[in-house]
Amino acid sequence: MTDVAQGLAQVTAALAAAARAAGRTPQSVMLLAVSKTHPAAAIRAAFAAGQRCFGENYVQELAAKAAELADLPLEWHFIGPLQANKTRQVAELAQWVHSLERLKIAQRLAAQRPPGLPPLNVCIQVNVSGEASKSGCAPTEVLALAQAVAALPALRLRGLMCIPEPTQDAATLAARFALLGQLQQKLAQAGLVTDTLSMGMSADMAQAVAAGSTMVRVGTAIFGARDYGAGDA
Repeated sequence: MTDVAQGLAQVTAALAAAARAAGRTPQSVMLLAVSKTHPAAAIRAAFAAGQRCFGENYVQELAAKAAELADLPLEWHFIGPLQANKTRQVAELAQWVHSLERLKIAQRLAAQRPPGLPPLNVCIQVNVSGEASKSGCAPTEVLALAQAVAALPALRLRGLMCIPEPTQDAATLAARFALLGQLQQKLAQAGLVTDTLSMGMSADMAQAVAAGSTMVRVGTAIFGARDYGAGDA
């Protein structure tokens, strides 16, 4: 078994255990393997071990890997900050975008999504910690943005995403995750039914699953430490 396959097996087992501890089925939580800064060979190894969904933070890296791995039926998730001048490649290559925080970006993605492709699945990123340095829209802005995004053609609003500020305080972390769930309920009350809470990474996926996460983004625990890159999954 390769190191990547071993890491994937360990994460899958930990995720299943976290789901059961939360009174949920393992199938209710999807694992997104965050492959940013890792080579295409590592993705091939994960694919060989059964993983199909991969997350990338950088547009140029996504484009390069999508081309190199075009022979594999991979599902690409873009999870990093997205600038207006780089939306076209994401609209053409990705199946999911988790980091939507502005209507302008949503409008560009919708306009640039090729007609022959299914709608682009999108999540709105929410700044649940209130950090000035963090990406994501303010919780008070989520409903208006979600309503505008849901009305766009070629996009499918799937839910919400967050990256809470790292903390050792379990209660604070639980509150950040709970806020995302509360916002999802607020969307439902307004008639916007979504099915995705993208939250939880290597260090806090058990807490995220307990709070209702339906998709965790894990990189380090599968692929090992990185030599560079912004943030850590």
